Amino acid sequence: MATLDLDTDVVTLTRHLVDIESVSREEGEIADAVEAALQALPHLEVVRRGHTIVARTDLGRAERVILAGHLDTVPVNGNLPSRLEDGVLHGLGSCDMKGGDAVILKLAATVREPVRDLTLVFYEAEEIEERYNGLRLVAESDPDLLAADFAVLMEPSNAGVEAGCQGTLRFEVRTTGERAHSARSWKGVNAIHGASDVLARLTDYTPRRPVIDGLEYHEGLNAVFISGGVAGNVVPDECVVTVNYRYAPDRSAEEALAWVTERFAPHDITVTDSAPGALPGLDRPAARDFVAAVGGRVAPKFGWTDVARFTALGVPAVNYGPGDPLFAHKADEHVAVAEIEQCEARLRAWLSSGGE
Repeated sequence: MATLDLDTDVVTLTRHLVDIESVSREEGEIADAVEAALQALPHLEVVRRGHTIVARTDLGRAERVILAGHLDTVPVNGNLPSRLEDGVLHGLGSCDMKGGDAVILKLAATVREPVRDLTLVFYEAEEIEERYNGLRLVAESDPDLLAADFAVLMEPSNAGVEAGCQGTLRFEVRTTGERAHSARSWKGVNAIHGASDVLARLTDYTPRRPVIDGLEYHEGLNAVFISGGVAGNVVPDECVVTVNYRYAPDRSAEEALAWVTERFAPHDITVTDSAPGALPGLDRPAARDFVAAVGGRVAPKFGWTDVARFTALGVPAVNYGPGDPLFAHKADEHVAVAEIEQCEARLRAWLSSGGE
């Protein structure tokens, strides 16, 4: 059974976490180790749901903040065990996101009188289908465990704050026609040719770039798949263009759907995936203090993360963690030691000083 020594430095702790293999749906060993390490800390109340661990202080502070990170990784790709070379830690999950998990664990062990009450969440199955996501399951089964004034999701962000996140809508635009032999194509209607109108609407799209809390988001509308055709001598009667709309968080999922429905009318639309975005929430006192404590640099999040789940619970959230997200899921996944140490130091200052 793996064990974690919370008295060690945060980089060594990261290595220990990386070396516990925890591919999605196989997080039992790492969850056991995290639970045991946290239960040894008397100032924390620890609750486990599946392979998700929630630990909380109860100091009666005016604010409560969440520090959260997922325990699972994508499948192993020749990148275990970890290795440390020239100030860079290599290994599966080092960037996404065991460096962030190590920071949370180290703070749990050493900041025992934080100026804000803490909820620490280590959750399972972030890298796979939503139905398995541990944060979602806790939000449904025990929403009170996730009540807070502010949340920090320690996804890799180059040790800078990325506020909110975009919403995502994936849908199919279907054109129809009539089959015919390609030698007598005038006897049918080619559905693939009919899709040219759909592609033209995509090509003519001008991205919306709204400014929210001083951050400029950049939307995107792109074809990601196209399918059609029956045989090499048949005029096809159906063509499907799959489109992904990444929209700024000032639009709800319903507003995004209404917009694309109008844009592609009269073509039929079938939604295959939808997740709302998350507003930055930088006007909240805890968020302002957090940004000041970690350096004052804020960028919008281009992409979707679990900060949206916190927003759905009424908890504003940001992404902040060590590692370059461009190296997440890659065979050469790695994280700079300096970023792990910087995140630990800055979060420690925020939790200890109240942003004074």
